[in-house]
Amino acid sequence: MSYTPQTIDHFQHPRNFGGMVDADGVGMVGNPICGDVMKLYLRVGRNKKGEEIVADIKFETFGCVAAIATSSMITELALGKTLQEALKIKNKDIATELGELPVEKIHCSVLAADALKEAIEDYFKNSGLKTQV
Repeated sequence: MSYTPQTIDHFQHPRNFGGMVDADGVGMVGNPICGDVMKLYLRVGRNKKGEEIVADIKFETFGCVAAIATSSMITELALGKTLQEALKIKNKDIATELGELPVEKIHCSVLAADALKEAIEDYFKNSGLKTQV
């Protein structure tokens, strides 16, 4: 199995790694077949237009090279985006930014996209807002 330099870089130097105390939303997903588990934390803020944005985002992942790299990449793609923009990030966007993933590791990008959606949905639930997911 071969990984791109971008994937190896995100694995060796993960961005936004770690937990978050008092996160506004948390998403946790896993794959029972491969054993990957991703936990994504986000803090919501507002931009100059007053729109809700991903002001801070962190992850904790137990898994393979691709699981850690896709978790790192989703945090970079979502940071600073409005919640609606962040919800539009697809697993294919993650894989493309990493320079593609081996076919047998595409599920890791699906997990990362799902974790982000779950964290945003959790934020809406915690805020008493109507789910927009």
